[in-house]
Amino acid sequence: MSVGRLLAFFGVVFTVSSAIHYYLWARLVRDVAWPAPHGRTLGWLLALLAVVVPLSIPLSRYLPREVASPIYWVLFTWLGLMFLLFALLVPADLLRGIAWIIERLAGGPVDPERRLFLARVFGGVVGVGALGLGGYGLFSVLRPIEVKPVRVALSELPAALSGFVIAQITDVHVGPTIGRAFIEELVDKTNAMQPDIVAITGDLVDGSVETLGPLVAPLARLKARHGVYFVTGNHEYFSGADAWVRHLESLGIKVLRNERVSIDRDGVGLDLAGVDDPTGGNFLPDHGPDLARALAGRDTARPLILLAHQPKAIHEAAAHGVALQISGHTHGGQIFPFGLLVPLQQPYVAGLHRHRDTAIYVSRGTGYWGPPMRVGAPAELTRLELVRA
Repeated sequence: MSVGRLLAFFGVVFTVSSAIHYYLWARLVRDVAWPAPHGRTLGWLLALLAVVVPLSIPLSRYLPREVASPIYWVLFTWLGLMFLLFALLVPADLLRGIAWIIERLAGGPVDPERRLFLARVFGGVVGVGALGLGGYGLFSVLRPIEVKPVRVALSELPAALSGFVIAQITDVHVGPTIGRAFIEELVDKTNAMQPDIVAITGDLVDGSVETLGPLVAPLARLKARHGVYFVTGNHEYFSGADAWVRHLESLGIKVLRNERVSIDRDGVGLDLAGVDDPTGGNFLPDHGPDLARALAGRDTARPLILLAHQPKAIHEAAAHGVALQISGHTHGGQIFPFGLLVPLQQPYVAGLHRHRDTAIYVSRGTGYWGPPMRVGAPAELTRLELVRA
């Protein structure tokens, strides 16, 4: 990615962060009239966070993990609380606006004490609500990983392959707050499924091989009858995709870069293909999705399973007769109501859907990104069982 695009991106991030923190200050500090010196202290703290939070995301890739981890637990937890406060303040402001309109229509004099009372009531409700939701979201990511069973009916599936199990791991985001212990638990639960294949659909890491390589080492213990496969997500390209491709291959994981493999059992089979993430071409000249290349020369009588990090690959997949696409990327929104915005960029947010003649499953993700919270979108280790329709 060019320097100009990076500067533009961080310019937008700083602007948004500053605007949100100012909004929080205006509603939760200024309007509620905190007594001195608490109001001034909170104001300076919010101003500091407005600058530090955007800087924390790129810096997390370069600080030593033993230094970064405790710092980012605090900063990323605040990032989640910030979003929840903002999401609750917006409807609270709508209610305050309605109260203001009623007051104006009544024609009575403005009552400053009443306004201060309402500001404190709304501020208190928003603060308690955000802390409650944030606590629940934190608990959601700290509890053991849950296996989510999903049955996918495919008319193209040979009867002999009915019951074929795919374990999907996606969007783990190993980094400052997710480490080796999480991967070890993930591997144990995946192996317990006794899957036919394991599909890792991108965004495994947030950092370099040098920093995070030892943390993902347990992935070498993954066992599946027909192999373990990986496709790149956008975060691999922020973390040195070529180095990660080589490292994962050294762990016995087959990286599908716009290519296809045949899976055969009892004289019948299916094809498994994987494509690069669309962001790849912005970072490396030989990266980027090429579904036509992955499917060149295939036997169209065999059902085809496609691994693609982003759900929007479904448009091309359906045009090429893919039976099932398996994706991640969206996190299911991760923190409600962010999931309401995901459809602006992706056709599906989470779950099993039909797109023309193609089935698509979008996982909510196995880990999380940024805030160590999940509200309304629990993490999942997915057990996809293919059955003949």
